[in-house]
Amino acid sequence: MVVRKIAVKFDFSQILCKVLFNTMSNITKSAVVALLLAMATATLPLRAAKKSDAADEGQVALAVANWLQQAHYTRQPLDKEMSARLLNTYLEQLDYNKLYFTQEDVDEFSKKYSASLDQSILRGNMEPPHEIFTRFKMRVENRVASNKKLAEKNYDFKDNQNVELNRQKSPWPKNLAEADKIWKARVEAELLQEHLNEFKLRPPKETVIRRYDQALRNVREMEGDDVLKVFLNSLAQSYDPHSDYLSPSDMENFQISMKLSLVGIGAVLTSEDGYVKIREIVPGGPADRDARLKVSDRIVAVAQDQEDFVDVVDMKLDKVVEKIRGKKGTLVRLQVIPSDADDPSKRSIVDITREEVKLKDSEAKAEVLDVTAPDGKISRIGWITLPSFYANMSGDGTPKSTTADVDALLERLKKEGIEGLVMDLRRDGGGSLEEAINLTGLFIPKGPVVQAKDPSGKITVSSDKNPEISYTGPMIVLMNRLSASASEIFAAALQDYGRAVIVGDEQSFGKGTVQTVVELDKSAAALPFFNTERPQAGALKLTIQKFYRIRGGSTQSQGVKSDIVLPSRTDNPEIGEDSLKNRLPYDEVAPVILASNTNGENLFLEEMRNRSQKRISEDPEFVYVNEDMRRLRERIEKNSISTNEKIRRQEIADEKSRKESRKEERLARGPIINAKVRQVTLDDVKNHREDLEVVAYERNRDKKYNEEDPEETEDGKKTEQKLPEPDPIRNEAVRIISDLIDFSGLGKTVSTTKAQEVSAEPKP
Repeated sequence: MVVRKIAVKFDFSQILCKVLFNTMSNITKSAVVALLLAMATATLPLRAAKKSDAADEGQVALAVANWLQQAHYTRQPLDKEMSARLLNTYLEQLDYNKLYFTQEDVDEFSKKYSASLDQSILRGNMEPPHEIFTRFKMRVENRVASNKKLAEKNYDFKDNQNVELNRQKSPWPKNLAEADKIWKARVEAELLQEHLNEFKLRPPKETVIRRYDQALRNVREMEGDDVLKVFLNSLAQSYDPHSDYLSPSDMENFQISMKLSLVGIGAVLTSEDGYVKIREIVPGGPADRDARLKVSDRIVAVAQDQEDFVDVVDMKLDKVVEKIRGKKGTLVRLQVIPSDADDPSKRSIVDITREEVKLKDSEAKAEVLDVTAPDGKISRIGWITLPSFYANMSGDGTPKSTTADVDALLERLKKEGIEGLVMDLRRDGGGSLEEAINLTGLFIPKGPVVQAKDPSGKITVSSDKNPEISYTGPMIVLMNRLSASASEIFAAALQDYGRAVIVGDEQSFGKGTVQTVVELDKSAAALPFFNTERPQAGALKLTIQKFYRIRGGSTQSQGVKSDIVLPSRTDNPEIGEDSLKNRLPYDEVAPVILASNTNGENLFLEEMRNRSQKRISEDPEFVYVNEDMRRLRERIEKNSISTNEKIRRQEIADEKSRKESRKEERLARGPIINAKVRQVTLDDVKNHREDLEVVAYERNRDKKYNEEDPEETEDGKKTEQKLPEPDPIRNEAVRIISDLIDFSGLGKTVSTTKAQEVSAEPKP
């Protein structure tokens, strides 16, 4: 099932191991001039511009190639070596699980294009990627036709064969005959999965066949610009995993995710069985105030103002998204099948005026926790959850700033009298580099935060220039392997200054590179022959620097090591920079001089580590986590699933029994942490609300930040009302910050303070 959030946020679950990025790092003026001169002198094919909004794809490809060669951190030329890497990347982007192409296809394309794709791009010839995609489309069409025939057969599910789950590291099928064998087993496994599904909406055969039909529709709906996008993204990621080609719609989504607002109707949409369904209504948004759209309503057609309706059944979700978005104050009309309609042929029309909708779910948020220890002592702890390092970089709308928002929350938390602070950066994939530097400045003296090295080897030190410190009390930063980029800059600086204890997975993601975004249609020097009215060329997110800690080491690949490591379901080597292809290597630069009092001795790490390890060994929730991780490692190593119904039912029964036992054990022992929690939102701060909302400590705070059970079935994930499960990482973080408060001997927080400056001069 595909999910896209309109006017809420964008589903970043698909970017688990890539597309975790920093942006908007500055290139020096001289470097910009040099780049533009290089682009201006590049050889471009003198062909007429198309009379449409779309830019000539050959020119776009050439511009992307030139930017990568001239401005990427590695400055690697687009040569035969890169050509071979690009071909492999493109094939895997199209067929990531190696199920449609055969080794014969791959050998044929390698012989034809492995050493010549570079020249095709430099000549503006995009025939090779289209030829490869045409073969892929044919393979999908033929495979769907044969799979539907296989799905119509009767199976007794008594065979004991194992089906490989993840084929990304497997070889391509040798030929079509071997591919047939692979698919025969997969079809049987899918039918068995639906047969075992307790929440069946339709017969298993129908469900599986619909799934294949949808896969075929998705491929058939790919147009020329979609193919170009996949190919150019493959080209960019052949240089490193964090460089990307952004189509015009991708660029719009990127800007939305950074400024946390867009103009729309305020709904979360999902694609299911060819229909676009309402999955959620955003509180306070246009659809919420209108009150006619309901969850599970299906949208069948969309019209702009009084124009004719356009049928959107079986249309790609992205295209439906584009039709529903629009300018503020304009009208969009939706033809829907109401979720409560007795007659499925019933239609209703809902007209909604588009407005700006704030993406509240992605803003910083806070809590005040009054934690009662076993001895009866109460500690007041502030907890700030930061989903991303956002900033309004497009220049329109109300400015958004991570630093300003966190500073405002800190002021309220200090007013509440917190004694310690937890910054929760679990699953924070990064964002604005400038915000990472400025946010660090809220907690450290004036001084260096991060170093960056450009392609020429020049090192620049970025510093916090504000001498004021917003919070000086005890502090920990909570991270996991999904914390990346800007999160790592922030955590590394606080660790190097000895300002905070880093707690969580063994290490963070390990993304130590800096990206900038080049809007191609605004780069006249790069694209001089484009239609000057509206070329719609997209943009290139380009790796231009590597960043380094102020003590000299890079976070690239190695990430930020936790001072106190906690067992975690995300602490898996398959997650992180080291798992990505074409990653840049780890290296070091000279350290920056720091004041002598920033060695972390005031953090009592050894004592706190010993206390934490003792608690972990006795905490039943961490016993569960360790059991889950052992099973997960075994499952990853096995990488297969049985097509035998008896075996599968036993596995399901064992899983259900284990979960039921855990529920009973949790009920018997009660909550591990005794805490009263009050929620603090930015609206609370803005409106000076005195009475904060009291919420349960153990609750489904936000599905994005709760750890998922790695063995949870798809059926389980579809369950609407899930009971909140204890978050052992959160529990132990509360206990660690309580320890730090005790060790530090601080009663109340300290207000805004002037601090001693720290030298930013590198050692000779």
